Amino acid sequence: MSKNIESIDENMICNEFQEKVSEVLIRHKSILDIVTKLDEYNARINRAVMKSVTSCGCISIQASKQKYNKETLEELRESLESHVNGELCEVCTEKIEEEIGAYTFYLASLCNTLGISLTDVIIKELNSLKILGVYSLK
Repeated sequence: MSKNIESIDENMICNEFQEKVSEVLIRHKSILDIVTKLDEYNARINRAVMKSVTSCGCISIQASKQKYNKETLEELRESLESHVNGELCEVCTEKIEEEIGAYTFYLASLCNTLGISLTDVIIKELNSLKILGVYSLK
């Protein structure tokens, strides 16, 4: 599948996902449940990443102070480190994707509850990134 975000098919996938979430969400319909499930799955994503380091070892983290002494934002972007060494193995990738998928489910659920289109949110954020580029400072 193409990675082009402006693709009609990908917009339809996001809309279809949000509609399907609306159809299948029963137990955690309250906004109180939804926001706490978002927190839970955020923690589960973090835990899965850390287990990739501590249990599996497919990645390691070697953090140090970031050096912000560059002339331009482009130079700064290129010089900053992620602090991640190695690559996720298949098992860890699958687990992290599973947790991100569940998080996305509850994110779509929150959008449904508040009457917000997830596709519109993504498109607005993409447009902002396109306009501001590195000046979005995220």
